[in-house]
Amino acid sequence: MTGAFLRALLIALAIATPSLLLPDVGADTAQVVVLVALAAGAFTFAEYYSQFPSILEFRFAPPVNRLRYFTLFAMVLMLTVHFSGNALETPIAVLLMKLASLMAHAIDFPFSPVRLVLLALPEGTTAETVSMVRDAAGIAYVLALVGLVSFGVLVRIYGWPVRYGAFNVWINLPLFDPTGGGDVLTRLKRDAVINVVLGFLLPFLLPAFVKLAGSLLDMSVIGNPHTLIWVMTLWAFVPANLIIRGVALSRVADIIEEKRRRTYAEASDDGLQAV
Repeated sequence: MTGAFLRALLIALAIATPSLLLPDVGADTAQVVVLVALAAGAFTFAEYYSQFPSILEFRFAPPVNRLRYFTLFAMVLMLTVHFSGNALETPIAVLLMKLASLMAHAIDFPFSPVRLVLLALPEGTTAETVSMVRDAAGIAYVLALVGLVSFGVLVRIYGWPVRYGAFNVWINLPLFDPTGGGDVLTRLKRDAVINVVLGFLLPFLLPAFVKLAGSLLDMSVIGNPHTLIWVMTLWAFVPANLIIRGVALSRVADIIEEKRRRTYAEASDDGLQAV
């Protein structure tokens, strides 16, 4: 219960961070954020307090979900501190602002996803809004890359998930039905490829979709720092999360394939000994 409550509290904190730190947050916005934070916290508590799998994947294969959370929270925190400006004057805030500025300009080069986001902005967008979007996209995308590299190190160097104990497919992949038809190994590899490809393409496809649907979307709200933080966070985190899931599924498929190979080899040896 303690662990589930702590996780619920951390989720609620991540959602409420922009409203807590940004200046000039309206009362209506704060009320909606509190409601969403409570709902997300309650859902997280129910998921982790339950002894049976339901929706969340890799519950018993740490630290995948922790890495996901801290990647998301780092995006929200860095963007919030960056747009808080003079409202935060602590030494830590100043350090985070400088780090955010470096990240914002590190990924801004021709044909990068950041440039595609800028091209998706409607004509007549003010220079101030363009600068805000550029900084937000750069910060979020760099932190997404950091999360992906961290997971790659976790898999390749630290041997996730084998090194962290036995991996149970049923409780860690509750939405994956082993009896859904076809070979489990083939389906896992197919899902892994789909997730990785989709995660790689989404940062490029989403700006194009927004540009095409420009007449149906109200892009004027993008100048609001609170809205911009969550839009850029989702734009960068969702593709990164898909790639992490794809790599994890591929790793699980490799484990199953290796176990099958050993089982077949042992069966062949036993057959030869019997002969």
